[in-house]
Amino acid sequence: MGQRPFPASLDVEALLAKGWKPHAFRQFILKIHSRCDLACRHCYVYEMADQNWRNQPRRMSDAIAKKVALRIGEHASTHGLTEVDVILHGGEPLLAGPDFIRDLVRAIRREMDTGSAVNVSIQTNGMRLDDDFLKLFEQLGIRVGISLDGDAAAHDRHRLFRDGRGSHALVSEAIRRLSRSRYHGLFSGLLCTIDVRNDPLKTYDALLSFDPPAVDFLLPHGNWSTPPPFRDAGASSTPYADWLIPIFDRWYRTAETEVRLFTEILRLITGRPSRSESIGLSPALLAVVETDGSIEQSDILKSAYHGASSTPLHVLRDPFDAALRLPSLVARQIGMDALSPVCRECDIVAACGGGLYAHRYDENSGFRNPSVYCPDLYALVSHIHRVFAEDVARMRGNR
Repeated sequence: MGQRPFPASLDVEALLAKGWKPHAFRQFILKIHSRCDLACRHCYVYEMADQNWRNQPRRMSDAIAKKVALRIGEHASTHGLTEVDVILHGGEPLLAGPDFIRDLVRAIRREMDTGSAVNVSIQTNGMRLDDDFLKLFEQLGIRVGISLDGDAAAHDRHRLFRDGRGSHALVSEAIRRLSRSRYHGLFSGLLCTIDVRNDPLKTYDALLSFDPPAVDFLLPHGNWSTPPPFRDAGASSTPYADWLIPIFDRWYRTAETEVRLFTEILRLITGRPSRSESIGLSPALLAVVETDGSIEQSDILKSAYHGASSTPLHVLRDPFDAALRLPSLVARQIGMDALSPVCRECDIVAACGGGLYAHRYDENSGFRNPSVYCPDLYALVSHIHRVFAEDVARMRGNR
């Protein structure tokens, strides 16, 4: 029998014997509703390898929600955490309704030690973001992120209703309701999935028109066995870097908003840790709870293969600590030791970190591979490093 693919082959007991210690979870993604009111073509939950959403209850039950709150408080107390992040997610989380969201958030905060902070945010398509929800989020201090892929033509390539109608007009209305009112302080930013057929600067301008405090540009999910659009596995072309670099060059001069991908790369170049799972070598500190109470890894792994994000754990039986020794989770906390030989020998490894874990997957070898976006990441990180280094050299020369 051949060697099991990584991370199943990882010897966790050997790591522990050498003194490695797991890192506590600090971020909890709660899948409070498993269905959606859009049918986006690039959605990793519904349109990619893992179809477990079909077996999930539509909404997290009150009993599961109560137990989730207890488990988060338990984990925070065990590890002395004074602050945790809770992200309400789906599907479309607003489908869970305002009463459920109110009760869940209050339950989590009750289970935390006095003085501890629970930072709550919600990622939504905006379809149901009305004044009643905004009033509730204001009361509870819930920050709101909305998905928008650019102008109407760009956004409506993928983010559609089931009958084929585009959602841009309604999403735009929701963002304006959030950003141009007393609720602007709740606005956490816009999430944009890249399609290289859309003009990059036109897309960036369309996002900036809503005055977002931050923008997240996401590479469409794929891997070596199922390459993402316009990214041929093994090809040396760099369509995604070519799309992002013009935006970076403008952003670097103007800083009109925070662009998280660029900010994180600059942090890594200057020796600081990444705060994102998409880049860098910082340990993954994220746990996911599905609507049925199953404890899972990052749900982005659903893009790799059916069951890729699953664990045998459930909040009714298991504390979050039980996940900290699973090889699949440990692999995402050991940094350089989880990388392929190609990545470990790369001159930008400290900044790239092998890219997003899900993008490394190959059906034959598992996750110990470079990112399927390796040429793009190398080109983008190298460009940002060069621009930054030239800027520092100029400043030193002017002293």
